[in-house]
Amino acid sequence: MKYSMKIEWSEEDKCYVVFLPEFTRAMQPISDGNSYGEAAQKGQEALESIVEFYQAEGWSLPQPKTLQNV
Repeated sequence: MKYSMKIEWSEEDKCYVVFLPEFTRAMQPISDGNSYGEAAQKGQEALESIVEFYQAEGWSLPQPKTLQNV
């Protein structure tokens, strides 16, 4: 499944922060990085961990957003 990842610059934190909009149970932002690429990599790692956690808890995974249901 493909999930949305939103990466934006945080002036307050002086780094890029990562949000996973479909995962409303997860604390947001879920990760950060000093560069856009680092934030994206850490975001992907966090996404994998969150999916594993949801599965371990027996929680249903959220539906990935598409252009039709954004």
